[in-house]
Amino acid sequence: MGKNGRLRWNPFSHKSTSSSSSSSTRQQQQQQQPPIEFICPISKTIMSDPVVVSSGQTFERVSVQVCLDLAFIPKLTDHDDDDSPPDFSTVIPNRNMKSTIDGWCDSVGVERPHPPDYSAVETNLRQQMPPSSEVEIRVSEQELLRAVADRAPVIYHHADSELMNRRRLDNSSSSDESVIVAHQSPFITRPACFSPSSSSSEIEILNYSPEEEEIYTKLKSSDVFDQEQGLIMMRKMTRTKDEARVSLCSSRILSLLKFMIVSRYSLVQTNSLASLVNLSLEKTNKLTIVRLGFVPLLIDVLKSGSKEAQEHAAGSIFSLSLEDDNKMPIGVLGALQPLLHALRAAESDRTRHDAGLALYHLSLNQTNRLKLVRLGAVPVLFSLVRSGESASRALLVICNLACCSEGRSAMLDANAVAILVGKLREEERRREESRSSAAARENCVAALFALSHESLRFKGLAKEARVVEVLKEVEERGTERAREKARKILQLMRERVPEEDDDDGEGTVDWDRVILDSNGSIRSRFRDGGGGRNRMVTQNSSGF
Repeated sequence: MGKNGRLRWNPFSHKSTSSSSSSSTRQQQQQQQPPIEFICPISKTIMSDPVVVSSGQTFERVSVQVCLDLAFIPKLTDHDDDDSPPDFSTVIPNRNMKSTIDGWCDSVGVERPHPPDYSAVETNLRQQMPPSSEVEIRVSEQELLRAVADRAPVIYHHADSELMNRRRLDNSSSSDESVIVAHQSPFITRPACFSPSSSSSEIEILNYSPEEEEIYTKLKSSDVFDQEQGLIMMRKMTRTKDEARVSLCSSRILSLLKFMIVSRYSLVQTNSLASLVNLSLEKTNKLTIVRLGFVPLLIDVLKSGSKEAQEHAAGSIFSLSLEDDNKMPIGVLGALQPLLHALRAAESDRTRHDAGLALYHLSLNQTNRLKLVRLGAVPVLFSLVRSGESASRALLVICNLACCSEGRSAMLDANAVAILVGKLREEERRREESRSSAAARENCVAALFALSHESLRFKGLAKEARVVEVLKEVEERGTERAREKARKILQLMRERVPEEDDDDGEGTVDWDRVILDSNGSIRSRFRDGGGGRNRMVTQNSSGF
C-alpha cells in the first residue's frame, strides 16, 4: 500500500495465488494485472508517457530516447510475437494510450505510473548490446563533446539594456505578410520573468560537472526537500551559464522536470517553471521542449497556477514561440485562448507582457491568425486598445491579424478604423505633454495601413473618422516608418475610383470590380465609353 492508501503496481513483484485462495481474491488480482499492451517492450514497465514510433509500435518515451542516444535498436521477439525492428525516426505522443492507462489505474486503485529511471533503462540496454572495443562514453559526455565541436567560446552580456535596444523582432521575417511594427518593443528575445545576471561573463565549455549529477540525483529523489534544492541549483546554473542550458536539457532531466511542473508544492512548481524558462532561452532546446510535451502543462499552469507560476508559464510559451517550427504546434495544442485571456485579465504585468509577445509571434503563422479571429480575439484586442491596458501588445497582434482577409473583415466590423484614429489622436495629445509613445503611434499607423489593403470599406470608414487630419500630423512629426505608411494611406484617400458610364450619362462606381493593389493604387476594370470594350486602368497620384 502507498502512503495514500492506494495500491502500488510492480510488474516484477506479483505472486501467484495458492490453490486455496478464494475465487474473489483471484479475480481481484487478475484485474490488477495490466494488459500486455500497457507494458513497454523495452523497459518492461507500465508506460507513463507512451509514444508511437514510425514502425507503428508503442514504447515509453524514455526508452525511445535511450535507444536513440545509444544508437541501438533492441530485439523485441519476446513481445506480442512481433519481431520486426522498431523505427525510432519519428516519435508521436500516444495520448489515447496514456488516457487508457490512467483510466485503468484509477479503476483498479493502482497508482499511476512514473517514468522509468533513465540510467536503469540505459544499463539494461547496454547489457543487450554486442561487445565493442571502443571506450564506453556516457550519453551526457557525448552531448558535451558535440557541444564543444559545434560551439566556440563566446562572450554574452545579459543586461536588460541589450534586450531593450534590439532593432528587430525575432523571427519577424518568418511571414511575408507580417507588418513591420515598432522596433522599440522590449524583451524581444527574453521573457519578462527571466532575471539574467547583471554582470557579463566569458562562457567556457566545461566538463560534465558534479553539480549537474547532483541536480539529477536530487530531482529523482522522493524527498520533496531534495527536489526543491535540486531545482534551486538548476535554476541558478541555467540563469548564468549558457552551457548548462545545453547539458541540462537532456531527456532524463526533462522527464523529471515534467513531474515537477505539476507538483502541488508551490516552491517545486515555481522553480521548475523558472528552470524551464532558462532552458528555453537556448535556441537548440526550443524544439526539444515542445516535442517532449511541455506545452499542455504550461497551458494548465497559465489557466490555474499561482501568480508567479503564471508568469513563468507565459514566459516559457513566449520563448518557445520564437522558433518558427514551434508556432503551429503551440497553436494547435490550445495555447491561443489562454494567452488571450492572460493578456486581458492576468494579475501580473509580467504575465500580460509575455502573453502579448507570445501572441504576436504565434500570430506570424497564418493558421494561428485564423484561429485567433475565430476565437473572437479582435473585439478583445480593440477593447484593450480603447482602455489603454496592454494597448501596445494588443496593437502588435492586431497588425498581424490585419494581414489576413478574415482578420481585416472582423476588424472593420468591430469599428477598428475609428478606434485606431481615436488612439492616434490621443497619442498626439499625449505627445504635447511628453507622455506619448512613439511605438504606439507607429503601430496604430501600421494597423491602419494593413486595414487599407484590398478593402473598399476602408476609405469610407476612414473619411468618416477624419483620418486625413491625423495622418498629416504623423507625416510631419512621426517616425520614418510611420511617415512612410501615413503617406501611402493619404495617397489612397485622395485617389478617385474610376466610374462606369450608365446609359443616362451619369457615372456610377462598379464596386465589384475595384481592387486595391499592394502598393496602395486602385485598379478598376470598366467599360471604355467609346467602344464598350473592357480595359484595366490604374490610377496613381503624387503627394499633396
